[in-house]
Amino acid sequence: MNHHDAITTCIPRLRRYALVLLGDRHRADDLVQDTLERALQKFHLWRSESEIRPWLFSVMHNLHVDQYRTQPRHLDPLDTLGFELSTRATQEDALTMRDLLQQLSQLPDEQRSILLLVAVEQLAYKDIARILGIPIGTVMSRLSRAREHLRRIQEEAAPTPHLKVMT
Repeated sequence: MNHHDAITTCIPRLRRYALVLLGDRHRADDLVQDTLERALQKFHLWRSESEIRPWLFSVMHNLHVDQYRTQPRHLDPLDTLGFELSTRATQEDALTMRDLLQQLSQLPDEQRSILLLVAVEQLAYKDIARILGIPIGTVMSRLSRAREHLRRIQEEAAPTPHLKVMT
């Protein structure tokens, strides 16, 4: 597989990560485009013995930090993000997905990034550490804090049942 094909196969994953990271379809597309341009310009820096996907995410992360962090972030409505479920979604599935995306948007960037790279992109801790330029221990502690933070957000969002006393 040539390098153009290898990069092309990663585009859907890059786009999915950018969508959840930024919460805005247009900004996500811009970030993916910038990532692809930078990757093609800097392809000589990729070590061919390693997997290309973590390297592309590293390029994307660096661009995000350099160019996009200062811009305000908001979530588009779920149906405009282009997420597809592997089976036909019910209305409840769509609401659950919308709620999860909204809850993820409440996490700090460094926690959301690690949670997405682990849970969605299924990258190894060592690859995430390399992508983000941090030690593996920091990856694990941020992941733990992200999971705990998300759990608290979900608990706060859970409806409290109101029981009516009948006499």
